[in-house]
Parts: sequence; structure tokens; C-alpha cells
Amino acid sequence: MTTEATTTDEVTEIETSGYARVEYRRLATTTFVRYLPLLILAAIWEASSRLGLVSTLALPPLDTVITSWFSLLVPSNPAPATAAGLSGALTWIGWALSGDLITNGADSLWRLSAGLAMAISIGTAIGVLMAWYKPFDIMMNPIVQVFYPMPKSALIPVTVLWLGFGHWSKIVLIFIGCMLPVTLSAYNGARGTEQFLVWSARSMGASRRRTLIEVVLPSALPEIMSGIRTALALSFILMVASELIVARSGLGYMVGWLGDGGVYDAMFAVVLTISALGFAADRGYLMLMKRVLSWRE
Repeated sequence: MTTEATTTDEVTEIETSGYARVEYRRLATTTFVRYLPLLILAAIWEASSRLGLVSTLALPPLDTVITSWFSLLVPSNPAPATAAGLSGALTWIGWALSGDLITNGADSLWRLSAGLAMAISIGTAIGVLMAWYKPFDIMMNPIVQVFYPMPKSALIPVTVLWLGFGHWSKIVLIFIGCMLPVTLSAYNGARGTEQFLVWSARSMGASRRRTLIEVVLPSALPEIMSGIRTALALSFILMVASELIVARSGLGYMVGWLGDGGVYDAMFAVVLTISALGFAADRGYLMLMKRVLSWRE
């Protein structure tokens, strides 16, 4: 009896490991096929520059761009003397994180995160309240409709005039630009809630506030998260635009001064860094979105 049970467990383990290997191969193949166009594009880029089809000033070779990326990552000042203990480790870590790409990237991501977080929280609240309370909708709808089609980059001089060249002029610009897509998505999602769900909750004695929190918000969540994804992409655009024009730090600022100085390989390195950050943020958000909305499947 024990031998038969052991044999059955071994067979089950073999089947499970075989299934895992098949799934791993399938996932690896799918990932390779999905990102194959990027590899082809990189090969075309390198070949075009190396074969002289495109001027290296207009399109530096990809390998020189990668070399410049590492040079921007490494601090320009010499490494500090090695010291024992926690203070020495912290000093070395601080030096390692003092490269131009890291310090400017940290400034950019701080502005983007602060502006986007404000846009998500305030935009969601405004959109849901507009859909739920008619007087609030009457008051806010004209403001949203006027500001939505406005090019948000046109507000850069205004935010600089009001808030100066520091962080807050960029944060407020990102906030204004990203809040409107979130607001409209929350509004449409809340308005699209099935009325029978609201009536059912109300008939069972739920207050308007409880119905809003437990019925309307979950129903509007897919639409809200879709609007947040749009705002996420827009936040990178506004971050670079604002830093490119009026900033003393940030990735957009680096693109501007490297381009003005004719250091085009380093400029392309920063542009690729921004693209990679945006891509990683979008992929990460899609994973979060899939997990949060798993109840729909």
C-alpha cells in the first residue's frame, strides 16, 4: 500500500514538473515573439549608423549610446575613501547614487509621482461626486469641459510665473494635465453603474453614502483604472515637456542641455532611459490592473 502511494506521488510530481516546463517554454516563446520587433529595430538602428545610411550626428550608433548611458550612470567625482562601519557604507552608497542620470532621474520621478498621485486622488473624487450629486455636476462640468481640450503645455509659463522654477511648477502642471482624464473616466464609470444595483442597495436600507462606497465605486473601478493608465502616459509627456523648457534638473533638462552641447549619444541615452521608465511603469501598472480587476474574470 505504501509503495503504491509513493509511486502515485512520484508520477504526480513528474507530471507537475513536466507541465511547469511546458508553461515556462510557452511563456519564454511568447515573450520573445512579443519583443522581437524591438530587437529588429535596434539592429536596424545599429546597421543604419555603422553603414553610413544615416549620419551619426542625427542617429549615433546604438553601442555608443549604451556606452554614454553607463558614463552618465557613474558619478563624475572620485570615489570616497573606504571607511569601516555603517557610516562608511552609507557614504559609498551616496557616492554611487550621485551620477547625473540617477540624481536627475530621481528629481523627475519625484515630480511625476507627486503630480500623478494628486491627480488620481482628487480626479477620482471629483468625477465620482459629479456623477452622484447633480448640483456638484452642474458646478464642475463646465470647468472640466473648458480645461480638457486645452494643450497642457501652454500652462508651463503660467505655472512658472506662479510657482517659480522649482519642483512645484512641474508638479502642478502634471497634476492639472493628468487630473482631467481621471476625472472623466471616474465620471463615466460612475454614471455607467447599473441602476438596478443602486436600487437594490437602497431597497435593502443602504444609505446614499454606503451605496456610493460599496456599489458605485467598485462598479466604476475598471473605467477609473483605464483613465489612470492614460494619465500615467500623459504624466511622462508633461514631465519631459516642463523640464525641457524650464528646469534646472531632471531628465528633460538633461535632454535639453546635452542636445544644445552637441553630445548626441548621451542625449539619446537619456531619451531611451525615459522610454524605458515609461514602458516599465505601464507594464507594472497593467500587472496591478489585472490583479485588482481579477474579480471580473
